[in-house]
Amino acid sequence: MFADYAKIYIKSGKGGDGHVSFRRELYVPAGGPDGGNGGRGGDIIFEVDTGLNTLGDFRSVRRFIAQDGQEGSSKRRSGKDGEDLVIRVPEGTVIRDLETGKVMADMSGDNRREILLKGGRGGTGNMNYATPTMQAPLYAKPGRPGQERTVTLELKCIADVGLLGYPNVGKSTFLAAVTNAKPKIADYAFTTITPNLGVVDLPGGAGFVIADIPGLIEGAADGVGLGHDFLKHVERTRLLLHIVDASGYEGRDPVEDIETINTELARYSDLLASLPQILVANKIDIVEEESDNLSRLKAYAAAHDMPFFEISAATGQGLKELLYAASRRLQEIGQKPKVFEREFDWAETIEPNLPFTAEYDAKKKEYVVEGPLIEKMLGYTNLMSEKGFLFFQKFLRDRGILDALKEKGLKEGDTVRLYGHSFEYYED
Repeated sequence: MFADYAKIYIKSGKGGDGHVSFRRELYVPAGGPDGGNGGRGGDIIFEVDTGLNTLGDFRSVRRFIAQDGQEGSSKRRSGKDGEDLVIRVPEGTVIRDLETGKVMADMSGDNRREILLKGGRGGTGNMNYATPTMQAPLYAKPGRPGQERTVTLELKCIADVGLLGYPNVGKSTFLAAVTNAKPKIADYAFTTITPNLGVVDLPGGAGFVIADIPGLIEGAADGVGLGHDFLKHVERTRLLLHIVDASGYEGRDPVEDIETINTELARYSDLLASLPQILVANKIDIVEEESDNLSRLKAYAAAHDMPFFEISAATGQGLKELLYAASRRLQEIGQKPKVFEREFDWAETIEPNLPFTAEYDAKKKEYVVEGPLIEKMLGYTNLMSEKGFLFFQKFLRDRGILDALKEKGLKEGDTVRLYGHSFEYYED
């Protein structure tokens, strides 16, 4: 069975606690603190596996928890970092936060590996707290908790061209005729219940991947006939071949079919409504002479500025011309498929009223920000990446922390320190 949706629970590892101990050796009667730091908790990492094409593995395993970091120990020994947990998914998997529905990651395009949840930082041992006035600190810092979320995985097919059309218009026959795919073909509605992918190889032309999207019907945007499950697979495509049955064999009006399906696309997503289409009249080998379907379809295509082709997927008539036209159109459109941008913001999960302090350290000539709000957010953010840094600066601005610093005199070029991280402030 094709599986393109899963719900799983993920949790990164807790940081190991810092250790409290003192040096006790022969001839060293008053050894100082030597409690080591805790290890970092393991990350939850998602990685694209090109050998996978469904989310079927997640039907049996639905909880993924990374290893905790080890506690620090005596003799200034740090605890071992927890092992990262790598979760492998098919290319095209979109990861959303279940609670908010927002995109956390899209495992497509250049994004082959992403740390979704960062492990908790290890706590500092008492060796870090010795001062001239406190030479025997009896405390250490506990490790930070890991992050946890329940997420949904949604596989959206990655193909250059999507086939649209009502059930039984001949999409599966077309796919079998022009690619190496072997879809199930029969004369009844919804023969295709899962997306089929096939590769078109064109001598002297640029090949492309086609997805046979299961037949759409009226009400698909509301989920009728598994409409949502089908429509999401169209979102990755760059070009749509809208196939209609020109013969009218089943008594339906092909022009009405086009309008019905395009209405469903627009209701589901503005993106889908904006995708370029080629109108394809199939089954012309059995069109009756008295039928005016072809002339009406030509007029519709001209009125809506759609390229129009007449084919017979069963006999092969017109297929070559259509495929080369689709290849040229793809080159005009460009190569990048739709990639869903990250929407999820960890800051939204943090209590907005947690206290913080913003002070100026005249001795070090630095502005210092502290508080559980900042410390927790630092645990969620990778400041080593440009995106992570900009994301964190936005958090400081949105929570009023930058305003508080400016009231203390912060200006461009000044240094801001937050729990061991220092950076120069610049207006963006």
